[in-house]
Amino acid sequence: MKRTIIAALLPVLLAASACAAQPATAESDSKHEFRGAWLHIIGQQQYARQSTAENQAYLIGQLDRLKQAGCNAVIWQVRPQADAAYPSQLEPWSRWLTGTAGQAPVPAWDPLQFMVDECHRRGMELHAWINPYRVTSSPDDKPAPGHIYYEHPEWFVRYADGKIYFDPALPESRDFICRVVSDIITRYDVDAIHMDDYFYPYPKEGAEFPDTASYARYGRGWGNKGDWRRHNVDLLIEQMHRTMAQVKPWVRLGISPFGIWRNKKSDADGSDTNGLQCYDALYADCPRWTALGWVDYMVPQLYWELEHKLASDLTLSYWWNDHANGRHMYYGQSVNNVMTHRDIADDGGDTLNPTQLDHKMRLMRCLPNVHGVVWWPGYSVTANFGGVLDSLATHHCATPALVPPSVWIDDVPPGPVSNLKASRAGKGQVTLTWTPPATADPMQQAVRYVVYRFAPGQAVDTGRADAIAAITGLTAITLPQPDGRHTWAVTAVDRLGNESTPTTHKN
Repeated sequence: MKRTIIAALLPVLLAASACAAQPATAESDSKHEFRGAWLHIIGQQQYARQSTAENQAYLIGQLDRLKQAGCNAVIWQVRPQADAAYPSQLEPWSRWLTGTAGQAPVPAWDPLQFMVDECHRRGMELHAWINPYRVTSSPDDKPAPGHIYYEHPEWFVRYADGKIYFDPALPESRDFICRVVSDIITRYDVDAIHMDDYFYPYPKEGAEFPDTASYARYGRGWGNKGDWRRHNVDLLIEQMHRTMAQVKPWVRLGISPFGIWRNKKSDADGSDTNGLQCYDALYADCPRWTALGWVDYMVPQLYWELEHKLASDLTLSYWWNDHANGRHMYYGQSVNNVMTHRDIADDGGDTLNPTQLDHKMRLMRCLPNVHGVVWWPGYSVTANFGGVLDSLATHHCATPALVPPSVWIDDVPPGPVSNLKASRAGKGQVTLTWTPPATADPMQQAVRYVVYRFAPGQAVDTGRADAIAAITGLTAITLPQPDGRHTWAVTAVDRLGNESTPTTHKN
């Protein structure tokens, strides 16, 4: 069977091998690359078991290990089921944090603010991950007392899976969800709002989503329910984009759809696959959202192995690359899948780690419209599942990287830092300090800094990723000081990833 699969995929395998046959040294020298990780709270029991201090220490450990693995962005789940991982006047505390829906943590703390602060201190982005429609996660689950569900039960439906959902057809549902998003970005300095693949629920065989009444009210003029449902989701995405642009235009919107848009047998523009289609099953027409400029980045969930017979990661990698529509494209990868499947193409890659990691990383890096990767789940990275953290830290992401700039929102760089100084901080160490550029424009505000180190005789070239000594959100840092008189350079990076000219100092 495996021989048959390989034969069927030989053309795309050969193309991918040629694409990935770049020198191994090129794999960690990309200066601009999104390297994210999802940290979910739904289904996680550790948060409710731990004290506030233990949770904070636990999350610090997660962030430190993700930073070690080269990650520059964390996608933190803050609203798994119309609840909140932060104090909110709109929705109750999440039971996944405290063990009881609606119950605040004791001692009190704000997990979202904590994560924003800790990520930014490390020079990492924090993307607030929400689920738009889901209200309960099991048939026995109930919304907490005081939930909007009890005030407006007419906004909600219960599907055959036993779960409660906002009715996507209702303007009231869209308005409330956008109020939640507006509240988050108004109160917190998040870098993006992120939504995953849960739009209309995954279909349950033989069950129709209970929106007959809504269709009768709002579906006039639509030829079928499928087109109408996709329109309902489109309306939410467009309204969310508009809301965010009005409140904080620098906060990006990202979507992580199921990995198959449509199969070629259903649509000539679809992928050569044979699996569930997010267009038809979840009513999510994701490429449309980037084509219309509503969404700033897409993270298709390409969780399958390279040679999967129904949903080949190779096939889908090329398909999504061709449908980026001028926005950022990052590939979602399952750590457990990547690290448990061997690479069937013996291309002389990372022979110390003969998994599919090496092949997938090189494939992503040679596709012209792909700008990075997001790991699912981030907990598997921090646990070093299959040696993934070791491999990322020492081989694939050995040099730091900046999140690629979102130039369609703003392409003006911030001003340079000033007063760059260096002082000895003990044997073999130097402390650098600087003053951020002054500006009244939040678009050009410096939010992180890149510190470069150049050996004696080296020209200052901030295009070299291997010269990056650190990326930080602070205006002071202590670093190793090699022997000799080195040149240090510091640049400022604004909210959209634009980088200033360097300020230099010899020490």
